[in-house]
Amino acid sequence: METAALFSELESIYPPDRLLGGRAELAAFESDGLTAFSVTPRAVVIPETADEVVRTVRLCHKHNVPFVARGSGTSLSGGSLPIAEGIVIALNRLNRILELDPQRRIAVVEPGAVNLDVSRQAQVHGLHYAPDPSSQQVCTIGGNVAFNSGGAHCLKYGMTANHVLGIKAVLANGELIELGGDSLEQTGPDWVGLFVGNEGLFGVAIEVTLRLLPRPESYYTVLAGYESVEAAGDAVARIVSSGLLPGAMEIMDALAIEAAVAAVKSEYPPGAEAVLIVELDGPSDLIDAESRRLDELIRDSGAVGVHVATSPEERATIWKGRKSAFSAVGRLSPDFIVQDGVVPRRKLGYALRRIDTLSKARGLRVANVFHAGDGNLHPLILYNGRNEGELERAEELAGEIIGLCIELGGSITGEHGIGMEKRDFLSRMFTDDDIDAFRRIRVALDPKEIANRGKMFPGGEPPAMASGGLHPLEKKGVISRE
Repeated sequence: METAALFSELESIYPPDRLLGGRAELAAFESDGLTAFSVTPRAVVIPETADEVVRTVRLCHKHNVPFVARGSGTSLSGGSLPIAEGIVIALNRLNRILELDPQRRIAVVEPGAVNLDVSRQAQVHGLHYAPDPSSQQVCTIGGNVAFNSGGAHCLKYGMTANHVLGIKAVLANGELIELGGDSLEQTGPDWVGLFVGNEGLFGVAIEVTLRLLPRPESYYTVLAGYESVEAAGDAVARIVSSGLLPGAMEIMDALAIEAAVAAVKSEYPPGAEAVLIVELDGPSDLIDAESRRLDELIRDSGAVGVHVATSPEERATIWKGRKSAFSAVGRLSPDFIVQDGVVPRRKLGYALRRIDTLSKARGLRVANVFHAGDGNLHPLILYNGRNEGELERAEELAGEIIGLCIELGGSITGEHGIGMEKRDFLSRMFTDDDIDAFRRIRVALDPKEIANRGKMFPGGEPPAMASGGLHPLEKKGVISRE
């Protein structure tokens, strides 16, 4: 590793205010949303052009210095944690929306573009960008691509992978590639699908072409209170089995409700131990019919209080409470870990009871917020890192919850990724042959393993790679090279 030589060459690209190396300057980049992990990088570079990103990656490859591409640092799995003696490529200034074509319904953006800004600019054309993570006011498209982010409305509209048409990227070995294009009608292997969700192990996306959708003509948003989380989960099963396909179904338990009330003054049915948010969207005539059916289902589900948003402002207030839940929990606890497991929808009630039992055994509180429609749990494990042993107990509880998700036939992640947090659980969900295949793809694209080194994979050396042959993406019409 030739960090000193790299730093010297970086000085020819970046002025002092965009090449950070002082202890105080680096402090802001030591952690991401998973603050239990902290590493000080050797330096942080702040590119303002795609060319600067490419030159930086090529220098890292030349000097064998690892790098991490970072947007707003909202990763909750340690995915943008720096690498000791490596550099951070901070992409926030590459935040332009390069093109927004309402006729073709596409937006071409830089990786630092903020998720919500895309929808704000598309709104004047009656369009929006569907994936809506809770952090959408600050999270960036590059990070969304890296972790295949979802959001509250992924039940109906899918994940980031369903809305990315094309990607221009610089691989970790310095090659420039173009995947996909600007059309839904593409043939051949799905290289875009391979790149989305790679957790930064392949390189850096420098331009992303997004699919835009028409804004729904009408919304029908209902907030219903229940005497237990299990009752709210049963209501979800009832709604799904009816044939309705809501845009979103979200559940918050009593502790998450307490946090939201404290933070944003949200109002919920008094005495409710859980609330269910259900939102229908689509043509007005269809929503009129579906809303009557939804009202009937919620009435029969034993709700203890129901509120229907009657204006865009009331709808925004309901969603503000839900989307503020993660940060709001900071009012209840100085530290918390957010988990991201998935269980089959029919096993939601059982999973929540087990989580309650596990949390009591560890002497820790857990606030539950989750995408009920697809069984994506987000237990927030509250702890105080200043108390001896609490962080360790919180991490053990987080591991037990992930183990529970595997036991129930689910997944170790729904949208937050593996990152640093869940590396040791990968082998519990996949076979050795599966993991070997994953690593072979990674090393084929990043032979020196300098892109986000140390993330995703369990310990151990990668398999030896066969030399020679074509680049795995070198197919006619699939990629272009500089």
